[in-house]
Amino acid sequence: MFVMNEEGKKFDLKEGIHSTIKGFGGGLMAVENKFEEGAVAPDHKHVHEQIAYIVSGEFEFSLNGEKRLLKAGDSLYAASQEEHGCVCIKAGTVLDVFSPQREDFLQR
Repeated sequence: MFVMNEEGKKFDLKEGIHSTIKGFGGGLMAVENKFEEGAVAPDHKHVHEQIAYIVSGEFEFSLNGEKRLLKAGDSLYAASQEEHGCVCIKAGTVLDVFSPQREDFLQR
């Protein structure tokens, strides 16, 4: 499957977080999230494993209560049911990879 940028399913994940599904199939999904400065993804957990790769910007991420400042090139792994979230310090982009796919994102 090829997904051209203008064809990816777009939705607002939260206020100030603009998401585009970049690819999905089998047990994987990739989602690009463009954050406005100050946007918040509140701490949450889900059944999916997740890798968040920081493409640009600066983010204060929390993972099981530990907080770290992540910048371009940094990443984190959240296992199934691990609590995580972030605050955008400088506007930027995060690429999330999920396993299994986020069916809830496909239904938005």
